[in-house]
Amino acid sequence: MVFLRSWFEWVNEFPSSIALRESLYGYPILLTAHVVTMCLFAGLIVMMDLRLVGLAYRETPASQVQRRLFPWQMLGMALSSITGLLLFYGQPMRFYGKVFFWVKMTLMGLAGINALAFHFRTYRSVASWDADPVAPFGARLAGALSIALWAGVIVFGRLVAYDYMTYK
Repeated sequence: MVFLRSWFEWVNEFPSSIALRESLYGYPILLTAHVVTMCLFAGLIVMMDLRLVGLAYRETPASQVQRRLFPWQMLGMALSSITGLLLFYGQPMRFYGKVFFWVKMTLMGLAGINALAFHFRTYRSVASWDADPVAPFGARLAGALSIALWAGVIVFGRLVAYDYMTYK
């Protein structure tokens, strides 16, 4: 953990990190952009997940929903990731000691693993269940986990601002 803390401290002292942190408009604009792009990303993810769990778009083949949403999901993820990394870059030591930040990061990692498992395992057999109004158990599980994990990312990300349970 000492190495990690020293890395955070090192980034914290970059002139561009300080400039971003002390900018009157830069950080607030970046924070707003992060929230907007996160809403784009999360909304599109939930749309696909609702199809997987069988609660929405039941008449539309899963592959069609995926084909239409995936490029926009990736755009939302890219923009949200860039803005999130820049927010972190501007205040790394603010985030280092926040328990909720680390919970958010863990949930993001788990959500990514869930998405990769779905795409490389369950989605490979989409041709056999594509038009079914209810997807197989693996797809429903992936969709439900995705909704829960990304909701956790959003909740804990928001709670970081109110996290008084810091460690050093």
